[in-house]
Amino acid sequence: MGKHLGWMDRAIVMFDSSLRAVVPHSNQTARPLPVSSKAMPELSITESRHVAGLMRINHTGEVCAQGLYHGQALTAKSADIKQAMQHSAKEEVDHLVWCETRLDELGSHPSVFTPVWYGLSFGLGAVAGLISNEFSMGFVAETEAQVSEHLEDHIAQLPKQDTRSQEILAQMNIEELAHRQTALIHGGQALAAPVKVSMRWMANRMKGLAYDL
Repeated sequence: MGKHLGWMDRAIVMFDSSLRAVVPHSNQTARPLPVSSKAMPELSITESRHVAGLMRINHTGEVCAQGLYHGQALTAKSADIKQAMQHSAKEEVDHLVWCETRLDELGSHPSVFTPVWYGLSFGLGAVAGLISNEFSMGFVAETEAQVSEHLEDHIAQLPKQDTRSQEILAQMNIEELAHRQTALIHGGQALAAPVKVSMRWMANRMKGLAYDL
């Protein structure tokens, strides 16, 4: 959001970004799915449901990333950090679209709790931004590290023939780690152990719900 915009314009842009994060198929991406073949893998009903559950979790993770970055961009004290958060959020939109596309291919849908996930993440991001730049960037770095862990876990869980989902998640993982590095470059500091544990606990609760709903 440029400096030339008034508070009303910034509010409208923020509302539009928030709405796009929670309404399926409201975003576009200039990048196609990062897959090497247009062929659809053959999956059993059980495999298809499992892959859909994993992709729903990943879609939820991208919704949370949007909320986190939007919240931090709103309250960050540094213009450089605001810009970095906005850039990362734009890349996360691609991930959001890729997950939505794969869910469509599987005949499934995003989590019914999507607005809740976004709202909670936006609040966390805004609070982190208010505390300090170092804490805010440390929060991003730890979030991206944990996201990378569960992406790698999901890749390992996918059926071997589902190279389509594997390639999507692999590219997402590369970019999540790049976002983590960006946060560290901008002064992110290691978080206290209790904060890390709390983040992991909340993420696990989210994943448990999003897999089915």
